[in-house]
Amino acid sequence: MLFSWLRTAGRLPLPTRSFSNVATASSAKLQEQALEEKCILVNDHDQATGSASKRDCHRVDPDGNIRLHRAFSVFLFNSAGDMLLQRRSVEKITFPDCYTNACCSHPLYDIEGEREELNALGIRRAAQRRLNYELGIPMAQARPENFHYITRIHYADRGDGTWGEHEIDYILFLQKDVDLKPNDSEVSEVRYIPRSGLTDAIARLDAPLTPWFRLILQHRLQLWWDNLPNLKQYENHQQIERF
Repeated sequence: MLFSWLRTAGRLPLPTRSFSNVATASSAKLQEQALEEKCILVNDHDQATGSASKRDCHRVDPDGNIRLHRAFSVFLFNSAGDMLLQRRSVEKITFPDCYTNACCSHPLYDIEGEREELNALGIRRAAQRRLNYELGIPMAQARPENFHYITRIHYADRGDGTWGEHEIDYILFLQKDVDLKPNDSEVSEVRYIPRSGLTDAIARLDAPLTPWFRLILQHRLQLWWDNLPNLKQYENHQQIERF
């Protein structure tokens, strides 16, 4: 498996590394283990109703339904305003080998602090944890208070018909220069792309986009990106957006 890290234009790429079949098997085992983590089930109004394993939250049932649960998507920008794009590992259970935003995951029911709803604090804590796990970003570089919570989006996608998504997705922006050390069991590539090169960069990708990233890209991302210093005007914490 190839792991290439591409930085912004004008900077040298970091070294390419290859991994053995043993590493690939280990990554697949980690993904299977993660399916036992418990997500927070919610209703259409984002009110918590209980918990279920990640496996049960992403299985498409015979009627095409998927259990609604709480999630988040982090969009990470450096100080120059370039956005981090990641390519999901081929071992990912849902939407493997797809391009997406910096980090997409879930607050966990079994971590009490991630159930905290006031000011989306639990979501922010989960985002800090996952940025550290997936991209190796030191915890001190992505503290809960550093994230800008913009809105929530309710979306569903049946994926491959076996594994899919049905989430109320909290949108978090983080603009900060951070240190990266991606976890190859989660991520196969990362790159920063400039706002001016967004259209060309997306057109040149050799793998599909995740459905949530595609949806946000289509409806909101470019507007938010153009207003990074003034995101407060776009905050919507009262309503859940549905496109």
